[in-house]
Order: sequence, then structure tokens, then C-alpha cells
Amino acid sequence: MRVVILGSAAGGGLPQWNCRCPICTLARSEPDRVRPRTQSSIAVSADGSDWLLINASPDIRQQLFDNPQMHPREGLRHSPIRAVLLTNGDVDHVAGLLTLREGQPYTLYATRGILDSVNANRVFDVMADGVVARQPIGMDQRFEPLPGLSVTLFPVPGKVPLWLEDETMEIGAETETTVGALIEAGGRRLAYIPGCARVTDGLRERIAGVDALLFDGTVLHDDDMIRAGVGTKTGWRMGHVPMRGDGGSIDALAGVEIGRRIFVHINNTNPVLVEDSAERADVEKAGWTVAHDGLSLSL
Repeated sequence: MRVVILGSAAGGGLPQWNCRCPICTLARSEPDRVRPRTQSSIAVSADGSDWLLINASPDIRQQLFDNPQMHPREGLRHSPIRAVLLTNGDVDHVAGLLTLREGQPYTLYATRGILDSVNANRVFDVMADGVVARQPIGMDQRFEPLPGLSVTLFPVPGKVPLWLEDETMEIGAETETTVGALIEAGGRRLAYIPGCARVTDGLRERIAGVDALLFDGTVLHDDDMIRAGVGTKTGWRMGHVPMRGDGGSIDALAGVEIGRRIFVHINNTNPVLVEDSAERADVEKAGWTVAHDGLSLSL
């Protein structure tokens, strides 16, 4: 199995377009200390030729340009992306579908709940019927989006996308609006969970024994954005478990047998983004890698 992390940042990327927080400022002035990052997305392949795109970020055009294995190879129009899978309906995971509208056939996979949110917005009709097939997938239903590559979706604690929030919104519920993906090929297993509100016993059991885990690294502490002075929401309010602190993912997953542990979907206010920071050293000492765009895995 081959995996490319196309985008490793949370919504807005790094630096965010209008942000002058210390980390965004460093990303502009000292990119050797803070690497700029695009918004959350990965690609997975069983053969290195045909690829499954998981989440289509607003930065997808640049991400595909930056990774030559994603370039057209045949005729006047071609793409090695044969299928797209969504793990939730967040803007940073679906807006890139609008870029993938140039008459290129592929299959769009998601749970019924996620597909319903996409289908309800007519702007996504630019993905024409007869070109892009929209395929609902049930929980714990193993399917093959590509030959030799199987995927099983499972619920993780989360919340509905920001643009669908109302007074009935519940945080931390396990529904089909926020899911993880267990991906298998050639006897190897990868768990991809870019959004998760808390680590449960069920989640620990689900991912035990995987060869690699790509996990929600949005915030280091629950109040990262408040500390940075750029917002009032906590990680929990946004549907993201912190790396450290009460219920933090590093301690919650410490006893689980996992191969490689990698944080993805990292918010611009998270101090682990600073290469020479004490916070980066701390998470690396705990056995975790902080993802960057273009990081590739061969499992």
C-alpha cells in the first residue's frame, strides 16, 4: 500500500490567508521552522498507478500539481484518481469536489448522511450525472473502491459540519456524519481518522494492530485557539480531541499496538508545527510524527 499525505493542515491551511498569529507569521518568514501546509487530504494506492483520494480539500488543484504521481499520463484528458472518499462534510473536505468537475469519470463514496449533505447543495451538481457516480456506503460495509484496495468505514465521535450546525447539534455522538476509514491492501492496514472528538474503548479496539494510524492532530491543548488569541472555540467545541491534557489522544492511545503514529489535520495555532519547539519534541518523544505535505508511506 502506498500513501501520500497531500494536505496535512486543518481548515484554512498554514498560513491562513488572514492570520498573523505567531505560527502563521513564522510560516511566511521562516518556512524552515514552520512548513507551509495545505488543507487535509490523502491519496492511497495498491499499485502506485490508480489512486483513491480521501477528502477533497479546497487546495486539491495545487496538491495534485505538487505530486507527480497524480498527474495525467494518457491522451488529452486523464487522471490516476479513480475514486474519491469523504470522511465528513466539512468544507475543508468537500470544497475540492468543485475543482474535480472537468468531465473526468470517478466514483464518489461516502456514507448516506455525508452524501445527503453534498446532494442537498446544488453547487455540487457541477459533478455531472453520468460522469461522477455517487455511491453510498454503510457502516462496517467492506468495499473495494479500487482493485486490491478495500475500505471499511466506521463511526467516530464527532459533530455535523459547521455549515449544518443548529440548536440540535450534538458533539461527541457517533453517527455517520463523521467516520474513520480502515484501509487494507497486500496484508497491510491503515487507519485514517482526520476528525475525532474523543478516544473511546471502541475506537482503541478498532485500530489495534494497524500498520499506520493517521489521526486528528487539530489542537495540542483543548484551548489552543483561546491561548493564541484568535478564537473562542475549544477543540471539543470544534469536534476535535486534543493531543495533550484530559482525555488527550497521546495518552489515550499509548497502550494500543500501532505501527507508525502520525498526526494530520493540524490547526495553524498548534505549536507542534514549529520544528524546533518543545511541543514538537514532546510529541515526537511520545512516538508520534507531525505530518507535512508530501509525506509518503510505503506499507
